[in-house]
Amino acid sequence: MQINRTMRAGVATLVLLALVGCDEGMSFNDKSFRTHYIAARDALEAGKYASASRSYARLLPQAGPFEPRVRLEYAHALLRGGKYEDAAREAGQLAMRQSDTARRAALAVRATAQHELGLQALMIGDTALGKRLLQEADGAITEVLEHDPTLDPLGALAGRQASIKVRLKAL
Repeated sequence: MQINRTMRAGVATLVLLALVGCDEGMSFNDKSFRTHYIAARDALEAGKYASASRSYARLLPQAGPFEPRVRLEYAHALLRGGKYEDAAREAGQLAMRQSDTARRAALAVRATAQHELGLQALMIGDTALGKRLLQEADGAITEVLEHDPTLDPLGALAGRQASIKVRLKAL
């Protein structure tokens, strides 16, 4: 099922970003921020995507050095909640400001959202938009898989890319 593959890829992405996204020596010093972050994270993990999205959005202005991590989790909550345009925008903006694994983790979320948006466009007959979105998703996934294959430990992104390539070939 596509949702389960997306969830596994998202969880793996979040875990990896957590490992690379924190600056050495930084900690959650603000108890209020930490409490709200944990609540947002719990909501995301419990499948309460609207609640998680709202919580992450409120955290962003005060996230400081944790902003990339919070923004990625926010984009992931939007993605899981079916807000594909918002997820693609948030993850895309994050990817432009990051490098290495952090960039590619954001690209994985963006590509997933673009894939879903591309499928929606094709369903309503907008072949040009659908094709463009699928091509962008394919390119982003290629970057992730070529440079950071550990972001796809279960093969969800590779499976998504194979599906995209089949669809593109048919267009």
